[in-house]
Amino acid sequence: MTEHEYDVIVIGAGPVGENAAGYAVDAGLTAALVEAELIGGECSYWACIPSKALLRTPQAVADARRLPGVTADFDPAAVLERRTSFTSNWDDAGQVEWAEGAGAAVFRGRGRLAGERVVEVVGGDGATTRLTARQAVVLATGSVPVTPAVPGLDTVGTWGSREATSAKEVPARLGVLGGGVVGCELALAFARLGSRVTLVNHGPRVLPSAEPVASERVADGLREAGVDLRLDTGLDRVQGSGGATVLHLGDETVEVDRLLVATGRRPRTDDLGLDSVGVTTTGRGAVEVDDSGLAHGDWLYAVGDVNGRAPLTHQGKYQARIAAHAIASRAAGRAVDAAPWGEDAATADHHAVPQVVFTDPEVAWVGRTAAAARDEGLDVRVVELDIAVAGSALTADGWSGRVVAVVDTGREVLLGVTFVGPGVAELLHAATVAVVGEVPLGRLWHAVPAFPTISEVWLRLLEAYRAG
Repeated sequence: MTEHEYDVIVIGAGPVGENAAGYAVDAGLTAALVEAELIGGECSYWACIPSKALLRTPQAVADARRLPGVTADFDPAAVLERRTSFTSNWDDAGQVEWAEGAGAAVFRGRGRLAGERVVEVVGGDGATTRLTARQAVVLATGSVPVTPAVPGLDTVGTWGSREATSAKEVPARLGVLGGGVVGCELALAFARLGSRVTLVNHGPRVLPSAEPVASERVADGLREAGVDLRLDTGLDRVQGSGGATVLHLGDETVEVDRLLVATGRRPRTDDLGLDSVGVTTTGRGAVEVDDSGLAHGDWLYAVGDVNGRAPLTHQGKYQARIAAHAIASRAAGRAVDAAPWGEDAATADHHAVPQVVFTDPEVAWVGRTAAAARDEGLDVRVVELDIAVAGSALTADGWSGRVVAVVDTGREVLLGVTFVGPGVAELLHAATVAVVGEVPLGRLWHAVPAFPTISEVWLRLLEAYRAG
């Protein structure tokens, strides 16, 4: 067994783990990255990046067709090729070069805790390397798909999000189980690439955590794209039939060539050796942390999906920056600034998380929905109106969007904002700044939106609020 010692050891080398190691090195600490699969992780090769590459070209064509006098089309094979270019054909040599160039050591293999500050890495050849952390071990192992208990599901070949985003061909008939973000985005992507898509969702609406108007408009957009949307529908059982998969939906059956199971994810905490240091997980399998990312003692941290706080790449990278700063502070003997909005506190995880769903229309929101705010007992007023300004009219004929703002009436600050409409993702960061900064609406009145842009909706929101 070979042995090495570093200040910080990060288990999991996706974007979140890379951020933790990179910021630790920038703070003057030595760091090692441990990864059993590809350096760059789920987001780079099987999730955020390839899924958006699959969506982008068809969306650009759809946007172009909404302008008079424009004809446009695309080649699905070229879309798949472009997707593959973004994943470097699932070769992580470039990511390894970045990590080592940034000063982090890279160890390939399955990493697990083997006692306080100790990580054992079992490589593909079975050899074990023991790593000892002088300051901290950071868990950044992400999440894994959840498979529902549907009779027959284990007897047919299903797709998870990995298989869908790395597909080499477009199936003629695709079934999608689940109406969350992954299910909606990939249903749209494959419908536009040429699949006949059937989406089955047990609940009454897609995107159940979004504002209802967003769910309704996304459902309409999926139907417009040709998706056969089955809401409030249970999948009773599945069976194989002559190379196809038969979905039993009550008294009806639907035959598909591939079935994508997109029913959520859970933290990846299996076989991490948590019991070796006395750490238990929550009922959902997450490693609980404080706002600095600290999970146990003064040395074990958990960032990203594994802690279950806000399972989004950008939020995990934010947590990694916070945790790396806290580790550096503790290593230098400095006080940790864990007060709300301090240098070592991931306060935004609680009530200022931004998210975009790249459907058509897009959904972009930050902070609390109206339902979430009321469930917390907050005194709120909801302002909801169409996004109908000069900028939206110029963008496309028939452009349609909606905005929902949740206002704390006592302080007159925004608690949450949701946009739904074509391209509204680019409106989100202004809302995020307003929510995080708790900018008074009276001050926002002086933030003048440029004409003619869709951002003029901010003025319309404030006018609607003032009009009561």
